[in-house]
Amino acid sequence: MSRVGDGGSEAADRWAMGVALELARSCDYATSPNPMVGAVVVRDGEILGRGRTAPAGGPHAEVTALREAGDAARGATLVVSLEPCCHQGRTPPCTEAVVAAGISRCVAAMLDPNPRVSGGGLVSLRRAGIEVAVGVEAEAARLLNEQYLRWVTAGLPFVTAKFASSLDGRIATAAGESRWITGDAARHLGHLLRHRHDAVLVGVGTVLADDPELSTRLAGSVARQPLRVVVDSRLSLPPVARVIGADGRCVIATTSEAPAPARRVLEAAGARVITFAPDADGRVPLREVLRLLAEEERISVLVEGGARVHGSVFDQELADRVVAFIAPRVLGGELAPSAVAGRGVATLAAAAPLAGVTVERAGDDIVVSGYCVRRQGGAPPAQGGV
Repeated sequence: MSRVGDGGSEAADRWAMGVALELARSCDYATSPNPMVGAVVVRDGEILGRGRTAPAGGPHAEVTALREAGDAARGATLVVSLEPCCHQGRTPPCTEAVVAAGISRCVAAMLDPNPRVSGGGLVSLRRAGIEVAVGVEAEAARLLNEQYLRWVTAGLPFVTAKFASSLDGRIATAAGESRWITGDAARHLGHLLRHRHDAVLVGVGTVLADDPELSTRLAGSVARQPLRVVVDSRLSLPPVARVIGADGRCVIATTSEAPAPARRVLEAAGARVITFAPDADGRVPLREVLRLLAEEERISVLVEGGARVHGSVFDQELADRVVAFIAPRVLGGELAPSAVAGRGVATLAAAAPLAGVTVERAGDDIVVSGYCVRRQGGAPPAQGGV
């Protein structure tokens, strides 16, 4: 594999990759389940063509950049934020388009770990006589597509555990009041998180307490509306709950112990009810729910609580990232619920600190985010804020 900079200056490659990464970021999560990819065709410091991945079924970044460059692409360099694909999916292999365009050199930020690619794209280009370099801005590219990378390597969605709490860790008062612990700026960031995920998951207790819509509300922008998933072991969710909605985008995960009449009522209201064998505690097995969502090409899930669901997520090491909104107020109260329940850890040593931690301000509130380090190992993604 060629070293970064072979056939072109390293500075020029990094500059061009920076442009490609900005194009990839502008996809704004609309490409799921495909990765967000940007590509540029360059020669002598001049950009001849730009491209970014279209929503699933549309052209990939490389194809769009090559089309824009036209005949000028012959003998030029293609700089792309992820290895070009070499398999037939919803669209033809990008490697075929690269070879046909007469590209002489390809610079990729990183390999695509998808088993259908996994280095094969660059091998195909080399065989066609195209010089290849890989590794330019690899960490930035990896962070950008952390959701996709988790999905293709683990067969599970990337899971973000999000909660808002008081300074003393309470998510509601002892009387159950929770609206609103945090301010407008923090809630806006919460809606951005929904926009950036394919599904949002909550426990039925949260729905019974707050009756949320779980929709994305962003003024002045086109917001993605995630699939709404409610974990409800006994189907106690009322059919008039706002989370069900009228768009057919609500899934209720339950167990085989739930009453059949309740299932029929919820399905008649427009929900999709999925039954799982109960776990050892008689509850919905969250890992199996996540696996099903991954099979249905939901590559990212935002878990918004409540405390019991968050407890299960952390007990089973299902979370990849944590985003905690902390309000500078103290609620107190022995009966006031905390953000995370579950079994917890027996020792402080068992509670690994988050990696890549960032601390930001959102109005008067504090936003702490970081990546979970699993006890079985595995490097966390690079640092990145909300």
